[in-house]
Amino acid sequence: MKEATKTKLIDTLGLGFVIWLVDYVASIILFFFIPKDILGWVLFVIFTPLLLYMLYKRFNKRKERIGHYLLVAAVWTIIAVVFDYSFIVKLFNAQDYYKLDVYVYYTSTFLAPLLIGAKYGTGRRR
Repeated sequence: MKEATKTKLIDTLGLGFVIWLVDYVASIILFFFIPKDILGWVLFVIFTPLLLYMLYKRFNKRKERIGHYLLVAAVWTIIAVVFDYSFIVKLFNAQDYYKLDVYVYYTSTFLAPLLIGAKYGTGRRR
């Protein structure tokens, strides 16, 4: 397998799934300690800085095209939407799952890799 293909698979499917899984497991654990109305916001506050740092470390000094980061953003968002629906809404019958915190989460899931990649991973500095 070519190195570029391997990198693309890791960046999209690999990291997308691992990040979603870590957030999912954390939400299940914290569900027993934090009211569900604020759980999404608590996870957002905890994991967003960690995600941004991880993205910076992963994408810093890369020379990928912006299309690479657009693909990463799209795949991560698709993973989040499909897996949330399958493993939260359907599995736990959480019909009231989709609230503002979830839409903010999906938006940041899309924007984080795209913006960090565009700023630090295209070989250009702005």
